[in-house]
Amino acid sequence: MPTTRRPVHRARLSRREALLFEAGVKLGGLFHQYFGMPISTRTAAATARTIERAVALQPFVVSVHAAIDPARGGPLGRGRFAYRYLTPEMIDVRIRLRDGPEEVEARLAHRPDLRYPLMSVERVGAARPVRKRPGRSSPRR
Repeated sequence: MPTTRRPVHRARLSRREALLFEAGVKLGGLFHQYFGMPISTRTAAATARTIERAVALQPFVVSVHAAIDPARGGPLGRGRFAYRYLTPEMIDVRIRLRDGPEEVEARLAHRPDLRYPLMSVERVGAARPVRKRPGRSSPRR
């Protein structure tokens, strides 16, 4: 017996609208969850992978790529205090979400011209084939 897919949202949203909403929720959650944590050149790559893995657990996520550049932060302490706090200037995150034939790519990146961490929609349209990238989160289907 075929199962009927139950909608996620109560409002009548298209798949595209729902994916755009989900992208905003994921990037906004990431922004408020991780900023302010201690970061150094030794921990930046592992922190970026942790962010990728955490976001990849969420519904509709096909792929996540996070990059952290601690050199873009504020003053560095000395000795055992030689770290910075993760700030919006340091991070660049790209996510791809899919629901059936629809796909959305979104990004969180600092825009120096705006002096602001902008969350933006990079692409909306038909789903693209999933490409596995070595060392990155496994895509979700």
